[in-house]
Amino acid sequence: MKPEDFRIVYAGTPDFAVPALAALIEAGYNVVAVYTQPDRRAGRGRKLQMSPVKTLAVEHDIKVEQPLSMREENQLELLQSYRADLMIVAAFGQILPLEILNTPVHGCLNVHASLLPRWRGAAPIQRAIAQGDTKSGVTIMQMAEGLDTGDMLYKLECAIGINTTGVELHDKLAVLGADALLQTLKLLHEGKLDPQVQSESESCYAAKLQKSEAVIDWSKPALEIHRMVCAFNAWPVAQTALDGEIIRVWESVVPDDADGRLAEIKIFKPGQVISSDSTIDVATGDGVLRLLKLQPPGKKATPVSDFLNSRKIAPGTSLG
Repeated sequence: MKPEDFRIVYAGTPDFAVPALAALIEAGYNVVAVYTQPDRRAGRGRKLQMSPVKTLAVEHDIKVEQPLSMREENQLELLQSYRADLMIVAAFGQILPLEILNTPVHGCLNVHASLLPRWRGAAPIQRAIAQGDTKSGVTIMQMAEGLDTGDMLYKLECAIGINTTGVELHDKLAVLGADALLQTLKLLHEGKLDPQVQSESESCYAAKLQKSEAVIDWSKPALEIHRMVCAFNAWPVAQTALDGEIIRVWESVVPDDADGRLAEIKIFKPGQVISSDSTIDVATGDGVLRLLKLQPPGKKATPVSDFLNSRKIAPGTSLG
């Protein structure tokens, strides 16, 4: 079957889902409809804004559906009317009922941002970084009723560096997802798909991110806090208190010279500033965390050197 003869319904909403849809369009697949979340009010003017996926669909004159819920009474009949060979889901934002999953000829595939079964759930990118995983990737999965429990069809891996941020890994996996999807469709057309059942014992739940998680606990080890700072860039962004203000911490590093400063560090409690010349070094429950990029209330994020030009922070000052 030629790509133009293969009828696809695509379901996605945020930026992560854009590269995969763009790849389908560029490859010549017949995307007969795009499902995405309803337009939301955003910005200072609180104007209705289209999702990134809808924006791309409109640019290519693709029919857009925006149901509040795929469980609405008429949604099954509407999907059936598109006579889809396949439905592809990437960060759509809704749970699909079984009758929806079974409607397309080849069912529904999901572009999932982890190496399943490692991270199932809403925030696999951030949880992988926060837990210190050294690799991540994308899994194309045959969707089933459970939460990210379907058979694995294709994977692509990438490394997670010590300073890789959530936004960096997000963007990398979005591109990998598009590549993995096209490879999966090629195998599907050739009849060479080899579904692999997930191991339940190897799975972890990537719970949805909460703003309350962003508050830094300085009693934790420096490396653990640093991973949190990286994972929560660009949302919800790690934060701490300074002189009664909430300061957001966008970037940090665990300095290489910390081991040579043990005597100096021991006199400071977790959360206290050790030094604040061109950088801010903070004592933690184990080691030192160096802050590199901060954001005061109502202002843009700025390098710590610029931050220190506007305010002095004496050694011994407590954060948190």
